[in-house]
Amino acid sequence: MRTVRTPFRSPRALTPTARVRRLRRRITVLFALTSAVGLVAMAALAVRSDGVRWREQLDQAMSADTNWALGLLETDEDGRLDTGVLLDNAGTACPPLFLLAARDTATDLVVEHAPRRPCLTVAPASVQRAALAAVRADDPRSLDARTTAGEPVRMFALPFYPPDAEEDAEPQGVLVSVADASAPRADHRRLTWVVTGGCALLVLLSAGVGHLLSGRAVRPALEVLDRQEAFLTDAAHDLRTPAASLRTLAETALRGETDSTDVHRRTLRLAEGMGTLVDGLLTRARLMSGTAVLAVEPLRLDQLVEAVVEDTAAGGRPVTVRAEQAVVVAADPDLVRRAVANLVGNALVHGHGPGEQAEVEVTVGGEEATATVTVEDAGLGLPPEVAGALFDRFRSGSGSTGLGLSIASWVAHAHGGGLTAEPGRRGGARFVLRLPAGGPPAP
Repeated sequence: MRTVRTPFRSPRALTPTARVRRLRRRITVLFALTSAVGLVAMAALAVRSDGVRWREQLDQAMSADTNWALGLLETDEDGRLDTGVLLDNAGTACPPLFLLAARDTATDLVVEHAPRRPCLTVAPASVQRAALAAVRADDPRSLDARTTAGEPVRMFALPFYPPDAEEDAEPQGVLVSVADASAPRADHRRLTWVVTGGCALLVLLSAGVGHLLSGRAVRPALEVLDRQEAFLTDAAHDLRTPAASLRTLAETALRGETDSTDVHRRTLRLAEGMGTLVDGLLTRARLMSGTAVLAVEPLRLDQLVEAVVEDTAAGGRPVTVRAEQAVVVAADPDLVRRAVANLVGNALVHGHGPGEQAEVEVTVGGEEATATVTVEDAGLGLPPEVAGALFDRFRSGSGSTGLGLSIASWVAHAHGGGLTAEPGRRGGARFVLRLPAGGPPAP
């Protein structure tokens, strides 16, 4: 049985661009987590403070009512409680008020009075528990409870003492007041949901802002990586043809099919051409990164175009050059030469039908502020599917990969000009390279 092994890829094998993007995601997550921790802490503090606030408000109201009721309690000559004045002057049904008296010990509490029809029905065990908590702590106590129907209430227990009692005397009884806590609890629950939802929205907003800020932070690194990738791709594109020619020449020389002197001469010419290409690529890389400036000098554009056509159209391929007048521009001759050569080469390759010979016409003209180089062919024209992205990297008129037109467009824009494509008069394509007569604008 054959075993298929899946190659293991270490996390370190990520491309530089992938590492930068992963760093952006980590920054976004860290920014969101930091915001979430701060927001959750503030939300918890706000919710807790609101819970303490509404309980304190109910406790203050119940404390005032219970102390007023305590002032209505009397003691007879035998030291027994007299609740007559309290029952005659205070309505103890709403809010409910319970009176518990101590018998043998302070913790042996018996209900002396309970409202007959209270607005809040509380289990006797809850009342007993609140009273015992106040007696054992020897001070007023409040706690949360529920009615027999399950509604939330707040209970307040106030112990009271006999007249002229000593400091260590035991309580004579306990007054227990009950307040409805449904509305405050509903408001508190609503506040909790609002704060929770607000925190969630703020965390999402923080994540979005962190993503945008991290994107702005890593954008320069991504641009540098893109420029590096563009340089390597352009170098491979421009050096592929001379390298293939050099290899073919070497194989021919090994077979002894050509004269050695001719081989040496052609090898030297190819080596010089490759050196010029490498210098041009390095110059372009420095220009794109902003570490160098254009080598601008006065240039006869018509003469440069004629020289380029003479080199590019070697072998009898028909290229016609028309220069109506002497056109002078201030530009980088190496870069302009490459742009014109790319346009002419593109027309020779793609500017003819199947089995036909290419016919290319190059026109050099100029106005007061702009010089133009027009390259027109008699081919099949521009395919509609690539017309909108013709000057993008790795696109050409035939749909094949390539950089010639994109490099020409970049050279034109680097000089403050432009490159356009439109249908030609003979049915083919027309490319117009425009350069400012006064030279490129200052960076």
